[in-house]
Amino acid sequence: MKVLCYGVRDVEIPIFEQVNQSFGFDLTLVADYLNSSETAALAKGHDAVILRGNCFATAEVLELYKEWGVKYVLTRTVGVNHIDVAHAKELGLKTAYVPFYSPNAIAELAVSLAMMLLRHTAYTVQKTAQQDFRVDAAMFSKEIRNCKVGIVGIGRIGLTTAKLFKGLGAEVLAYDAFPKEGVEDICRQVSLEELLHESDIVSVHAPFIPENGRFITREFIANMKDGSILINTARGELQDAQALLEAVQSGKLAGLGLDTLEGEGEFFFKDLRGHKLADPVVEELIQLYPRVLVTPHIGSYTDEAALNMIDTSFTNLQDLMLTGASQNEIE
Repeated sequence: MKVLCYGVRDVEIPIFEQVNQSFGFDLTLVADYLNSSETAALAKGHDAVILRGNCFATAEVLELYKEWGVKYVLTRTVGVNHIDVAHAKELGLKTAYVPFYSPNAIAELAVSLAMMLLRHTAYTVQKTAQQDFRVDAAMFSKEIRNCKVGIVGIGRIGLTTAKLFKGLGAEVLAYDAFPKEGVEDICRQVSLEELLHESDIVSVHAPFIPENGRFITREFIANMKDGSILINTARGELQDAQALLEAVQSGKLAGLGLDTLEGEGEFFFKDLRGHKLADPVVEELIQLYPRVLVTPHIGSYTDEAALNMIDTSFTNLQDLMLTGASQNEIE
């Protein structure tokens, strides 16, 4: 089984090789992302491809894969909107995804961004890097144990984030469209309105459902506590970037931490120093550093998360090969 894996970073190569000792696939690991017919052509001679986020298996690409004898199009991500799944089914291509991986990877980043904004560490370090060691009023902060933290979405990642904030001493509020049982020792479930009104920090861990549209809207932000901090390490499509920009500019939000942006494939993972970004709103947001902290979708960029995603992807492929089915097939 010849397998092409797209978007493989150097630090991930040893993990791919380690996991593959149990599977024995003939691997081709490339750093390229699937974003054109040229990178699609790398799949010639392979039976399967494994994608990552921002690798776009469009109808055109899938047609080429079918022509070249590719049988399996897998993704080592939870999100699957970068694959034209309906067209893949029409062509008889098997698809599968990774339903979950280390929740700590995303949760730890969410907490890190929140604490950096709460304690103004990016601002402070920016000054000391310029050899300005004066302490000013902008460095004064609340302690996290005197804060209420609101977690929106308490699935695996959201609940892990809640546990971490609880461990730091915060009072944790939570909202989920489907209330959970057995979490009372970690968080107090409340309405979304109460959570937004009361929380000093709001961390969003909700899925993006296209038919529901954006979740973090002007109304959402207007209901938040004045001077609060908002963190989104979930999906960029959830948020109205213009509304976020205006909220930080006006001071409604004291801080904003983002690991994902809508249309992020236009700029994430590229060196764009000295260039204007395609989206002027994103450019303005980034220029609000250090009140706005943007990381380039690194939530899953940890040793444990990579191991989980690769192992599950290889298991998916093996199951599809041997039985024609996988419990993680994309519906």
